[in-house]
Amino acid sequence: MTSSGPTPNCGVRTSVTEPRIPTIDLRLWLSGDRAARSRIARTVDRALRTAGFLLVTGHGVDPGLRAEIRDAARDFFRLPDREKEPYAVKVGGRGWLGPGAEANAYAEGTETPPDLKESLSFAAQDPTGDPAVDAEWFLPNTWPAEVPRLKDLVETYLAGMRTLSDQLLELLGVALGEPEDFFTRHTTHPTWGFNVNWYPGRDRVGEPQPGQFRIGPHTDFGTVTVLDRQEGKGGLQVFTDPEDGGAGWEDAPYDPEAFTINIGDLMARWTGDRWRSGRHRVLPPPSDVPAEELISLVYFYECDPGTAVRGIDSHTYLRAQLDAITAG
Repeated sequence: MTSSGPTPNCGVRTSVTEPRIPTIDLRLWLSGDRAARSRIARTVDRALRTAGFLLVTGHGVDPGLRAEIRDAARDFFRLPDREKEPYAVKVGGRGWLGPGAEANAYAEGTETPPDLKESLSFAAQDPTGDPAVDAEWFLPNTWPAEVPRLKDLVETYLAGMRTLSDQLLELLGVALGEPEDFFTRHTTHPTWGFNVNWYPGRDRVGEPQPGQFRIGPHTDFGTVTVLDRQEGKGGLQVFTDPEDGGAGWEDAPYDPEAFTINIGDLMARWTGDRWRSGRHRVLPPPSDVPAEELISLVYFYECDPGTAVRGIDSHTYLRAQLDAITAG
């Protein structure tokens, strides 16, 4: 289950003009062309050793579906809090994470005010047959009765996310110098989480406190995260270490047709820290656009319960991290 991976640079010179966060056309990877696949694998390896982020096009996920999910979720988020309260859960639950529920920077050991967002949170629900595992990781999802169209939209989207995530893991296996199924042999019945994150404007949340973000600086916890986001002034920023030639905090590149992909802590550990868990944050709502409202669709992919990743139990680690970001 462990790998030292290929030797640094793999005999390939890194172009000084290549972006830290490149765009990968997944259609070229899936085409089977050996030269194209080799070139893509090298590019992915370089990007994950520096930023931990990629943009991916050619994924085949309907943009209209993503827009419909946003419209349905917005109908829920704009309900009065008293109507959302019956769906309230803690971090790691299935339901509504209301204002003040999360502070993601806690996972880095930084105490900050709560994140300025709300979320509808869903997770894996198909039981494994192991009562203890199912009780913790595979419970039924909760669907708001006030927005009945949301369930079919999200379930269709989630099926696409599962397929896409395994395709990405196959690419990552090859980029690491391992067989294509190096990671996916451990995703036969994986856990995953899915958040629809609503970032309202200052007209709703007021003036941010010092050190308060829509999402505070953090890294994700699992293997790969698939993010569909909207462009905005209070949007995603990525951190690359200036000591290694990085730029510090900078706005993430945006392409409306692309998913933003980052790897999480489990993946970084799996590679012996050859690859970096992508550190990121979401800026506060901007003062010059106080009504800016953004909605992100965030799919967190993990692995099968019981998977050991370089000496740690994957899901013991995941549970500890979820507990760590619970505000209050």
